[in-house]
Amino acid sequence: MSNDADLMKLYSARILALAADVPRLERLQSPSGTAHRRAPLCGSNLTVDVTLENGVITDFGQDVKACALGQAAASVVASNIIGCTRADVQAARDALAAMLEANGPAPQAPFDALKVLLPAREFKNRHASILLCLNATLDALDAAGA
Repeated sequence: MSNDADLMKLYSARILALAADVPRLERLQSPSGTAHRRAPLCGSNLTVDVTLENGVITDFGQDVKACALGQAAASVVASNIIGCTRADVQAARDALAAMLEANGPAPQAPFDALKVLLPAREFKNRHASILLCLNATLDALDAAGA
């Protein structure tokens, strides 16, 4: 079980600030693709809408009902997703999973701010919530035929 010092390290001021200021919280009216994901261990839920033009994300909306870690990840993703392709999102998702599960490096730009979630490595029960936004975005891109 975690002690208070571990939890303080996990819920840093930067993570809480990101969680408190998640951008793009409006669902899109006519998205190219939509997807919903749920993290089974904690119950976090996230729905993502994307609009694509020539395989590039031109608009993004989300409905986030997640823990602070999931919200922080969604904040970083939403702040940097416009202009990305499916390959960019897949690379970020794979790098984030490797950072959390295999001591890999943080994702590269434009998603390098996800390194703030590095302390969550030790909290495997939080990994699904942290990956939620990128996983849902990939699903929405697939639904759009990207």
